[in-house]
Amino acid sequence: MALSKRVPVEQPFEIRRSPIQGRGGFATRQIRKGARVAEYVGERISHEEGDRRYDDGDMKRHHTFLFVVNSKILVDAGVGGNDARFINHSCDPNCEVVIEKKRIFIEAIQTIQPGEELFYDYSYDRDDAEGDDARYPCHCGAEDCRGTILAAPKKKRSKAKAKAKTKAKTKAKTKVKSKGTSKRKSKGKKTGTKTKRRARS
Repeated sequence: MALSKRVPVEQPFEIRRSPIQGRGGFATRQIRKGARVAEYVGERISHEEGDRRYDDGDMKRHHTFLFVVNSKILVDAGVGGNDARFINHSCDPNCEVVIEKKRIFIEAIQTIQPGEELFYDYSYDRDDAEGDDARYPCHCGAEDCRGTILAAPKKKRSKAKAKAKTKAKTKAKTKVKSKGTSKRKSKGKKTGTKTKRRARS
């Protein structure tokens, strides 16, 4: 079965020094909203192998090119990776990650002009260990920068709000059933996340 969108034959960005972090990807032509920019490729490995290769405790500065595909597969772009691995993080991104058929793609979520740097939100998985925010700092400079490349903490809902939301969902389901309609299924896409690695105990 074919992919929903094709990756452009000619890469629409180049790699050069970034004012935010190391090297980054910069548009060489206009990239329209919704366009597929690149595929994030590399060696496909298990989570256990990712833990073996990279241990944050042994690193002076966190630096990996690991990307979660699902609960079994990681992509390590440090081995056989392409230029997509240099696209930087921002808390106010102009791109997003789409996983389709167990492959990782970067897509534009707004029109990007030539010369603009490409970004997506890394949303590293958060385990709430002490000092994690400082270990994974963000320097994107966005107005709503959360100061870390970790995913935003999940907001705790009050019991009253959770109860009200459950009631509202129940009412909505009842309405849908009475109209005889059904929800459309998504196209099998979900957002992937880059991952930090620590050796498992």
